[in-house]
Amino acid sequence: MTTTRTMPMARESGPPSARWITVQFVLAGIVWGASFLFMKVALTGISPAQVAWTRILLGALTLGALVLLRREALSRSLRVWGHLTVLGLTFCVVPFLLFSWAQQHVSSGVASIFNATTPIMTAIMAWLVFRVEKLKLLQVLGIGVGILGVIVIIAPWQGISLDGSLVAELAILGATASYGFSFAYMRRFVSNTGMSALAFTFGYIAMAGVVMTLLTPFLVLTPVQLDLPIIVSLVLLGCLGTGIAYVWNQNTVRAWGPTRASTVTYITPVVGVILGILILGETISWNEPLGALVVFLGILLAQDRLRVGRRGHAEGATAAAPAPSISR
Repeated sequence: MTTTRTMPMARESGPPSARWITVQFVLAGIVWGASFLFMKVALTGISPAQVAWTRILLGALTLGALVLLRREALSRSLRVWGHLTVLGLTFCVVPFLLFSWAQQHVSSGVASIFNATTPIMTAIMAWLVFRVEKLKLLQVLGIGVGILGVIVIIAPWQGISLDGSLVAELAILGATASYGFSFAYMRRFVSNTGMSALAFTFGYIAMAGVVMTLLTPFLVLTPVQLDLPIIVSLVLLGCLGTGIAYVWNQNTVRAWGPTRASTVTYITPVVGVILGILILGETISWNEPLGALVVFLGILLAQDRLRVGRRGHAEGATAAAPAPSISR
């Protein structure tokens, strides 16, 4: 059996304080909520593939610089790096491409609302695909409630036509399903790599960067029109949204456990909708926030968080992967 070997860990500065963990939790939610605005602005001058390519490469470079500065230890196991490559594809490359393409056809606010389905997708993947969780009847009901919330957001009573917006909404659901697959995959295969939160996050984003670099001739060699807002949006999307915020979230998971940390999902759509309205002049229909509330109710049920007097069973767990929330 292959064993995971790691280099000696760099000197530890001790776990972050409870207050600093709370700050990181809030900052990650704000940055990920703003990421939908950044994508929308960037798409005014570059292609969806170029947006995904840029954010992944900038995220990898940012985290790589931090790994070097902090002298973080990386795994020497080829098996671990194989798993990190899978995560790079399913947690970064595929969903980032889908989100970037979809936001050509839907508002940034709607994209941020659909992103809130990630915990529902994670529960489905962990339960049905990887069999790493056994759900109670109430939790299965929560998945059903979450699906109902998605239907409310799509509003089929207004008529169904395979136009750009519907296909884009389905593409975003494909992206959140890819996130859900990734979280369940992490729990199943890389629950303990011996790496720090920063090193682990750098590992899969770096492998995503390798994949995107190999795809450069096929995806990104097209004309661009850059201005200051686009450049600033890309830098913030890459360095913060695909770099630092992932480390903040990872630290929150290790301090709070995945269930409590995943409530960052409640922050991102609020930030995304508000920024879309204030900065881009977007509008939302009554069914979209209502559907989001139904999705949130489904998340609470699926995570078994509505049982009075009980803490979620996952609270005490620690994970080597970020919580089911995400980006972005």
